[in-house]
Amino acid sequence: MRYTIIIFSLFVSITYGQSNSLNSSQNEDVISNFKHLSSSQLFDTANYYFSKNSNDTALIYYSWLINTSAKETDFEQQKRIIGALSNAAAIYYYMSDYRSAYEFLIRALLLCEKTDYEPLQSVIYSNIGNIYYSFNKYDMATLYYSKALNLCKDSLDMIVILNNLGAGATENDNIDSAFYYLRKSLEMSKLHDNFNLHATLNSFALLYQKETKYDSAFYYFRLSLDEARKNNKIEKEAQNLSDLSKLFFEVKKIDSALFYIGLSNIVAKEHNFLKILSDNHLTLSKIEEAKGHTVQSYEHFKKYATLKDSIFNVDNFGDINQLQRLYEVSKTNRQIEQLIVEREIKERTIRYQRIFWMITLCVLLLVSAILLFVFFQKRKLNSAYKALFEKNLEIMALEKKSSENSREKQRKSTLTDDMQGELLNRILTLMEDASIICDTEFSLDKLAELVQSNQNYVSQVINIALKKNFRSCLNSYRIREVQRLFSEPDAAKYTIESLATMAGFKSPSAFRKAFREITGVSPSFYVKGVTRLREQNTDDAEH
Repeated sequence: MRYTIIIFSLFVSITYGQSNSLNSSQNEDVISNFKHLSSSQLFDTANYYFSKNSNDTALIYYSWLINTSAKETDFEQQKRIIGALSNAAAIYYYMSDYRSAYEFLIRALLLCEKTDYEPLQSVIYSNIGNIYYSFNKYDMATLYYSKALNLCKDSLDMIVILNNLGAGATENDNIDSAFYYLRKSLEMSKLHDNFNLHATLNSFALLYQKETKYDSAFYYFRLSLDEARKNNKIEKEAQNLSDLSKLFFEVKKIDSALFYIGLSNIVAKEHNFLKILSDNHLTLSKIEEAKGHTVQSYEHFKKYATLKDSIFNVDNFGDINQLQRLYEVSKTNRQIEQLIVEREIKERTIRYQRIFWMITLCVLLLVSAILLFVFFQKRKLNSAYKALFEKNLEIMALEKKSSENSREKQRKSTLTDDMQGELLNRILTLMEDASIICDTEFSLDKLAELVQSNQNYVSQVINIALKKNFRSCLNSYRIREVQRLFSEPDAAKYTIESLATMAGFKSPSAFRKAFREITGVSPSFYVKGVTRLREQNTDDAEH
């Protein structure tokens, strides 16, 4: 079993291709050294490689130590195993293997509670919070950060925890709490030779960005980047560069955004920072979409989705939830064992029965309240769907009438320019033909060809007469066609995406964006309105 774990650890190091990987002869030397090292020497050696960022080598030593049996009376050996589990979890977290990291942290936490060993519990809680933070579960992350802070007795660890609490408060829009925790972290950092200063500065930058104070955000991002580079915090450097690119994209400085995202990708690719690479592809997708480059945007989004799925897939988070439940069950079992010693069976049974009935009563009351709430909300929602659908039908009719009025108005206002009026008439007539405009390859050039004119004249007529550009004009006709398709009796046979494709949209994201801009609601929301109105009309007809 032990040698299997060692071989697996070596395979992990080769897979991730880190620069500090051991060659074949060195691996044999490492394995042969285990027989000559005591448990304390194994732990010290592992910690040495861990401090030097030789993570794959450190993981081999930690794996051996973790799987070494320890007597319950051997408290020192159990402390070493707890430390090995905690540091191995940090390595797996660095490699984006969150499932393994969480498993090791739970094992370390259970062993801490079993042995009443508190010094590392704060660090373990904080690292569990980091995993939940990575999955955007900020409430759970804040819960564990708070537990960590309550147990923390080390000033340096407290700096990190306060920063984490500030970051979590920022994501939960608790601005006052975020400023409080980050200021405390910054004050303590200055008292300890700027320990973890780069992370606190980065959190301040994200907080100012959330408040749209972009000058302050840029200032703190630059300070954080300088600190990360000065202290050789490579992952933080790549993250800072990525954050800077998001900031510049948010303020619509595309060239600067591309510059910083390029620097971030160089570092992230070299060190295999998958989460950062994933975030960068998402930002690039948004940039290309803003430029109108739909194909390039879609390619970056596919890369983002692939990387994200490999890191944060549903199975991974399901495993983490399962481990959490197992930990809670194990913790409860230990509490019950203590109660058996302290209480007689009869007293415990009576107490549990009371608790059970109280919980049952509370659950019944809660379920009743929820059912009542859902009932009234459903009634309101039905009314809202009907009103929304009828409003969109009115809008469709008004748009059609407006199109006809625009055509007539153009004819009247250009009596001295028959060519322009005739061209507009041909354009509007052709745009009414769904079989033409729903072609995904339909373009301004194709429209000009069909109306026997050139692109400049066609574009000019659309801009002057319809007060919009060609793309907006085309999207409005296509969305009108989608609304018609949604109203068809057999619309339920098709997915929203397939109907969007039938209307000429190349990507679901472009369709959803255009639909929301034109109708004011999402496609799924609109479809629910159509369905509910059709059902209501059917019921009215039957009655």
